[in-house]
Amino acid sequence: MSISHRGAATALFAIAGLTGSAVAYGATAEASQDPTTSSVTARGDIKNVIYLLGDGMGRTHVTAARQRYYGASGRLVMETLPALGQVSTYSVERRSGQPGASDFVPNLVTDSASAATAWASGVKTYNAALGVDAKGNVKPTLMELAKQKGYRTGNVSTAEITDATPAGQMSHVLARGCQGPAYSEASCQDTEVTGSPLPTSDLRVTPVADQIARNGTADVILGGGLARFDRADQRALRDQGYQVLGSPATQTVATESDLDAASRRKVFGLFNKGNLTIEKYKRENPDSAQAEEPALEEMTAKAIELLSRKRKGNGFYLQVEGALIDKRSHANDAAQTLEETKAFDDAVKVALDFAKQDGHTLVIVTADHECAGFNIIEKGTFTNAEAAAPPLNADSGNPANSSTPSRVGGNVKDPARSSGTINGAGASDPKNFAPATFRTPDDPAAVQDGTPEASLWLSYLSGNHTGADVPVFAYGPQSGRVDRSIDNTDLFDIMGHALRVTQ
Repeated sequence: MSISHRGAATALFAIAGLTGSAVAYGATAEASQDPTTSSVTARGDIKNVIYLLGDGMGRTHVTAARQRYYGASGRLVMETLPALGQVSTYSVERRSGQPGASDFVPNLVTDSASAATAWASGVKTYNAALGVDAKGNVKPTLMELAKQKGYRTGNVSTAEITDATPAGQMSHVLARGCQGPAYSEASCQDTEVTGSPLPTSDLRVTPVADQIARNGTADVILGGGLARFDRADQRALRDQGYQVLGSPATQTVATESDLDAASRRKVFGLFNKGNLTIEKYKRENPDSAQAEEPALEEMTAKAIELLSRKRKGNGFYLQVEGALIDKRSHANDAAQTLEETKAFDDAVKVALDFAKQDGHTLVIVTADHECAGFNIIEKGTFTNAEAAAPPLNADSGNPANSSTPSRVGGNVKDPARSSGTINGAGASDPKNFAPATFRTPDDPAAVQDGTPEASLWLSYLSGNHTGADVPVFAYGPQSGRVDRSIDNTDLFDIMGHALRVTQ
């Protein structure tokens, strides 16, 4: 390593728990039989919270996956949850104050790190920051607060476990790239916030992998990212009492069989050196090493099994991320985006089935942000990206229309940028901006993906995040608290209240 953080930083792990207060509340009156009740009297009836998020999953991702797999009148599992709202996701600029402050400066498009900090720590921060506010102050996470109050905790992801979303519950860094094991000072420092480099003993410049291995914030950790951990991390994990599946020391990834056999109170299992493998590849290559990786629904089921075993104390808090929705949307890969959304929905079913049987579990399903401007367009039409010019301003002569942009040529295709659907006839053309098309259960049996006859036509606006609100679904006691327009920081309050760790 180029910088030594171990030892000096270990003593600082308590900082996060000391920067905020966690107030416990006793049980109150029995909860209503209505699973969407938002009554404060239902608070004592909640024992567990399962928080699932599809990274990059906007409203259209949900709609398109529903139509792809269940048809126009079908529903994804998440859409059957009784409470439905929407979440604003904006972040703030570096050194900004919180909303309402005189120095508040919003950034309308978040990244996964600032979004994770919003729901995990209840504050707006700058893109790339984890577990700190926009001025670099360490803020406790909901998982840390739950752990302090005796809850069992779990963190599951199809990304590297050191990536922004899972790391947002278990670490505090100024720059999300500070993951480990090899890193430079530049990847961990953010002098725009601190003004000058911090000493390497500061928690905020300690790599995420080191923090995870030493702070014991999550009892069950399942996902990818084995290459971020090394022999010293493995020793630290075992010192913390984890059953380590596979081996960080030898970089031997864990397998689905290892997961099945896991039985200890604390389990650490990483199934790929990087992000987990997309479901489409595993399905098409059943004999590959990657096919030994568990699916998200399997990791979710195992985490719930381990966390829910009868023990003294409170219940559990589990976060589950379907990360590859975002990563395939960045690549404008509609086919794999749809399949990863379906895989995430399968994990939602596992959580919902448990909650229905348990009766004391709040399930919340949402996203950190929308990715790439995913759109469903009319069958047989084309996108502006394929056009020689934007649509004509047909109302330019209407005095009620004060906008008269100069548009020449009309809404006609440009052959150089439109040579057939990108997952069909135009697949080999790198200049092709046409949509991808997919058959749905409503289509005739002979219709195939990639053809003009397929009824689901999908396009992307960009290769990056957007500022669109994202959906939120919920089931269980107090789920009605999301049944409206909320901000992502409100999720910290809603879950913290349900777990009785915040006021």
